[in-house]
Amino acid sequence: PCAAALTQRDGSPYVAPPRPALAKGRVRHVGDPVAVVVAETLDAARDAAELVMVDYDDRPAIAGTAEALEAGRPQVWDEAPGNLCFDWEQGEEAAVESAIAKAARVVELEIVNNRVVANPMEGRACLAAVEAETGRLVIYVTSQGVHGLRKQFAQLFGLPESTFRVVTTDVGGGFGMKLFNYPEYMVCLFAARRLNRPVKWAAERTEGFLSDDHGRDHVSRARLALDADGRFLGLRVDTVANLGAYLSNYGPFIPTDAGSAMLVGSYTTPAVYVRVKGVFTNTQPVDAYRGAGRPEAAYLLERLIDHAGRVTGLGPAEIRRRNFIPPTAMPYATPMGQTYDTGEFEQNLRDGLELSDHAGLPARKAAAKARGKLRGAGIATYIEACAGGGAEQATVQVNGDGRIVLMIGTQTNGQGHETAYKQIIADRLGVPPEDVEVIQGDTDRVSWGAGTGGSRSVPVGGAALAEGAARVVTKATEVAADLLETAAVDVEFVEGRFSVVGTDRSVSFKKVAAKAAAQGPIAFTEVARWTPPANTFPNGCHVAEVEVDPDTGVVEVVGYTVVDDFGTVVNPLLVMGQVHGGVAQGIGQALQERVVFDPDSGQLLSGSFMDYQMPRAVDVPDIRIKLNCVPSTTNALGMKGAGEAGAIGAPPAVINALVDALSDYGIDHIDMPATPLSVWTAIQTHSKAAAE
Repeated sequence: PCAAALTQRDGSPYVAPPRPALAKGRVRHVGDPVAVVVAETLDAARDAAELVMVDYDDRPAIAGTAEALEAGRPQVWDEAPGNLCFDWEQGEEAAVESAIAKAARVVELEIVNNRVVANPMEGRACLAAVEAETGRLVIYVTSQGVHGLRKQFAQLFGLPESTFRVVTTDVGGGFGMKLFNYPEYMVCLFAARRLNRPVKWAAERTEGFLSDDHGRDHVSRARLALDADGRFLGLRVDTVANLGAYLSNYGPFIPTDAGSAMLVGSYTTPAVYVRVKGVFTNTQPVDAYRGAGRPEAAYLLERLIDHAGRVTGLGPAEIRRRNFIPPTAMPYATPMGQTYDTGEFEQNLRDGLELSDHAGLPARKAAAKARGKLRGAGIATYIEACAGGGAEQATVQVNGDGRIVLMIGTQTNGQGHETAYKQIIADRLGVPPEDVEVIQGDTDRVSWGAGTGGSRSVPVGGAALAEGAARVVTKATEVAADLLETAAVDVEFVEGRFSVVGTDRSVSFKKVAAKAAAQGPIAFTEVARWTPPANTFPNGCHVAEVEVDPDTGVVEVVGYTVVDDFGTVVNPLLVMGQVHGGVAQGIGQALQERVVFDPDSGQLLSGSFMDYQMPRAVDVPDIRIKLNCVPSTTNALGMKGAGEAGAIGAPPAVINALVDALSDYGIDHIDMPATPLSVWTAIQTHSKAAAE
């Protein structure tokens, strides 16, 4: 089922057709599961699958995003005339149109945000079985949260949640794509129950291309109204968002509430209006991909503002300076319903320009020109809303030997949760990190959780476990007071020891735990659930430099600088890793990655790494990073979140740099991915036009 809550402009619900685990009578995209084969071996299963003969009648297909709304195009669903799933809006249209009418200048840009495949190192897989002792259904699955999946399984099978155990161990990458339920999981559970045998499924890479939820895929037209001094008066954005053939769990939420609310960016734009039309096509479903709507918003806004800086002559840096929300305006209520609590946006830009040696750019451009290359620099600032998504729960259990067991409802996908959580516990309870065990991803051992997504794990989960640790200290203080033969109010806890204030009398945390566990193995167990009162707002500035070979169109990212405000940082090395990975993914989308379908048949043409280029080490330069962190006022630990930031800032920074490099040709925009062919073609086209 699709869980996104959305109301159309006219107040009606969006079109939400059913999504069967196996296609019933009609296949709506290449990769839509039709039949299932269960066998003893993989080779036997493949041989049997070859014997399945499906009697297909070809139907016309629609794969293009903007084309889906054109008259006369094939319809994916009869109940969605014109392929329209929803027509949604946010903001004040009248105020924006008034701003456009009185503006000294209106800048327009049409922008494509290309569809991408998440392509985590480890593909999706599951193993379903029936527990012999209880008859429960058990499924091991690569996910970003077990409790949400258990709830869906129970609903779809019509059984109590207690009938299911869902387990996720270490996961090699998720990026949003592994949040969701998929047909293969339902089929494996069904088959295991029917056969009373364990049933395993694992996607090969091409199967992942055909069946994983994709990301992005928007076509937008944006209009920015400015006064005579280059200050923003109003912004209008009209977007067509491709949802695929079926609605994934949160598909409609991504281009609407998740992303559009951040189209204000870091700027004092008094009026914003967004209209989004979600469309069905004969392609895979589209849902959250690292950033989940915020990268799409930031790319559109930062490309538009960069374009406005060039059109007005103010330049990319000055037009941003004139329109930044100042720190003195915080908390700042945006016209799109968000309230930013902190942010020093101009300082981020200033630091980014200094760290990247922006002043030396003319000399580097001249040196590149002497080598037959074109060099350009691009700026992109960003702000995102994250660390929300409801509450998170942590259970802090202290054993009699003083060791700690943390059971928490988030799910590590390679971000380093265990390290960060151990640090927080070690800091609060004074125990060495090696004495802490972290349990995630097991509905039997972890009673409740909201999972991982939206940079919420450590900011929200960490706040919950900090509260749980504080409750342990409160309980342990009572035991320590008894051991020290004093009142609890006279006992303080510092660096792992309970001491009587003003004396040298003290007792260790381990000794207190042993005393508390005299009647059993567990000394203390505290359950804490923390609900964020509001989103947090990580922000920052990216500065990219590229060189272009005009003879081949090859683009090389030769310099990259990031200034980030993540609020309180628990582990800088983990944060750097998140930024590096996000920037690499952003460079991939900007210059290389694109899902391509045959427009007539809907056949996936970029179905392997032979046809879909992923960024490699050689494509990503050394990244200079500076943290300019202002603690969040809405997070219990002052954290803002870091997981998605790199993927948000990188695409506009890289494309802005490319446009700067190509500006001598009169090129003012190029869509992602800026492949060598598209860059070379743009150069040839504009060179010919200039010659004529």
